[in-house]
Amino acid sequence: MSYEEIREQVAKGNAPKVKELTEAALAQGTPPQEILQEGLIPAMDTVGEKFQAGEIFVSEMMIAARAMYASLDLIKPLLATQQSVTKGKAIVGTVKGDLHDIGKNLVAMLMEGGGYEVVDLGINVPPSKFVDAIREQNPDIVLLSALLTTTMPAMEETIRAIEAAGLRGSIAIGVGGAPVTQEFAERIGADFYAPDASAAVSQANRVLAGS
Repeated sequence: MSYEEIREQVAKGNAPKVKELTEAALAQGTPPQEILQEGLIPAMDTVGEKFQAGEIFVSEMMIAARAMYASLDLIKPLLATQQSVTKGKAIVGTVKGDLHDIGKNLVAMLMEGGGYEVVDLGINVPPSKFVDAIREQNPDIVLLSALLTTTMPAMEETIRAIEAAGLRGSIAIGVGGAPVTQEFAERIGADFYAPDASAAVSQANRVLAGS
C-alpha cells in the first residue's frame, strides 16, 4: 500500500478500492492520522484544484468525496480514540427557509476530507440554532449555505444573531451558494465568500492561517 495509490483511487472515485487500501494499511499498523494527512487530505486538495481549474465537474467531485468517505468512515472511530490533530472545527448548515443540501453536504465532505472536524446542522437552520451550536461546539469556522435568493437574507439574520449573542469575535464566518456573491458577503459582514465547496476549504485554510 502506498499513499500515492490511495490518493490516486480517491481522485478516480473508486470507493471499493479506497476502502480495501485503507483496510490493508490499518492491518499493517499504519496510524489512522497518517492515512488522513498523507492520503485523503492531499487527494481532496488535488480534486479541489482540478475542479477550480474546470478540469472536473461537481458530479465528479462528489464521487471523489464519496470515495474519500470509504476510508474516512473506517479511520474516524480510530481517530476519535486518539489525540487527533485537526486543522480546526467547522459548523456547517443551510440557513432558515432553505431545504437544499447537496452543496452543503459537499462542503461538509470536503471540509472533513481537508482535515477539519465538522458539525453539520443540516438544512433550514434558524439563527438561534447556529448560536446554540457555536456556544456548545466552540468552532473556529461557521459556514452558511443558501441556494435560493429568497433565503439569502437569513444569512444576514444569522450573522446578526451571532453578533447579538457576543460570539462574533471568536469565529470566522463564510457564506456560499448559487445566488451568493462576494459583494453580498461583504455587505452582510461575512469574513469570506466561497463560490464552491472546494473554495470553502481553501478559504477556511487561508483565514485560519491568518493570511
